[in-house]
Amino acid sequence: MLIMVFILAAFLPCSAAAVSQEIRAVFKPDPANPQFNAFENRTPLSGFCLDNPAQCRADKLFSLRLPIQSFSNATIEGQHLNERMGAMFNIPSQWQSITVTHPTAPPQEVKFRVAGMGVAYKLPKPAPELTDGLGHNYVWQGGIWAYAGPPCTGLLGAGNDIGFNSFWRHPLGTGSCAKRAMFDIPQPFKYETFDITYELVTPNPLQMVSGQYRGQHVFRVGPGQDFDLGDVMVANAEVIALDFLLDVEHELKVEIPPGGSVVSLVPAGGWQGWLQTGRKPVRLFRDQTFNISASSRFKMQLECEISGAFYDCMIQDPVSKKSVELQVSVSLPNGLTDLAGQPVKRQRLRAGAANAPQFQPGFYVDRAPGILHFEIAQSQMEFMLEPGVASSYRGSVTVIWDSDM
Repeated sequence: MLIMVFILAAFLPCSAAAVSQEIRAVFKPDPANPQFNAFENRTPLSGFCLDNPAQCRADKLFSLRLPIQSFSNATIEGQHLNERMGAMFNIPSQWQSITVTHPTAPPQEVKFRVAGMGVAYKLPKPAPELTDGLGHNYVWQGGIWAYAGPPCTGLLGAGNDIGFNSFWRHPLGTGSCAKRAMFDIPQPFKYETFDITYELVTPNPLQMVSGQYRGQHVFRVGPGQDFDLGDVMVANAEVIALDFLLDVEHELKVEIPPGGSVVSLVPAGGWQGWLQTGRKPVRLFRDQTFNISASSRFKMQLECEISGAFYDCMIQDPVSKKSVELQVSVSLPNGLTDLAGQPVKRQRLRAGAANAPQFQPGFYVDRAPGILHFEIAQSQMEFMLEPGVASSYRGSVTVIWDSDM
């Protein structure tokens, strides 16, 4: 018997070191500020803006400090002519489009751009005495590290003759920004921090469903990549994965006044005209107010105890078994429209989900008054009312506000 044992091996390349960071934003309607209908960035602040809050508040900046360090792989030569051989930063300052998805709703788009980058550099030994005559040791051409290489602009930081921490702002679509060393900087020169600021444009939450939207965008770090630090500085991570989480917490709330669930239909001016002169009422009706709070699309429909033709509800006289059609319509407050953006005035409601009209908010509506209109039309009066015959028509109708979100 010949037995052959095969030992199998597969050699896979080492995966690139990666850094993950959540970008989280939340929308929850605020009754104290109903006109503000945007996401709030809840990403914890870290990095340069945490250390220098006054500067960042003035410039409306937010920052993240990512756990990345960068180290020189060779001596940075003083007065080098190639910017790639010194301190250089080319970052993704253009807008990126990120798709965020929801388990049951259409995807949405988030726009994101890196608006600046900052590092704290550290020299292997104190800088030599190259000064501006005022006692400032200048490591870099053009002044201290806070004076960013054009076209970037710098935010003042802090430092000494062995290191400096500052932040450079990158205009939209900026290419590389660099500074030339004034003297040779031997190894180990390093960037101890990796801070970024960013801008975030989120979708309209009023057009989104409740729940969480998720998406991811990956940036590469290295020469010729999204974050390009030149040819001398090597980062200890090659991938930055940003996980976008958008939480939507919509509100749909309807309040009916006490006793408002019992509706008595009467003619205009009451029943005296019919009782005293036999003059049939033009119609029977009742308007019932309600308060609505809504921050998302919703549908309205009816459920009928007694169903009639054309998806209307009926009410019935239990003695004669006669039934008449009940028309129900709704008027909604300012801020709530149909899908064409038109005001909602006496919009007819029908039974069945397939017949439910949709409505949408232009802004968060907080406890605004709407009206349900209940009506027996004139065409039913001849059938309902007979001189000398008493009758009582009853029936229940359920009005459903169904959030689409």
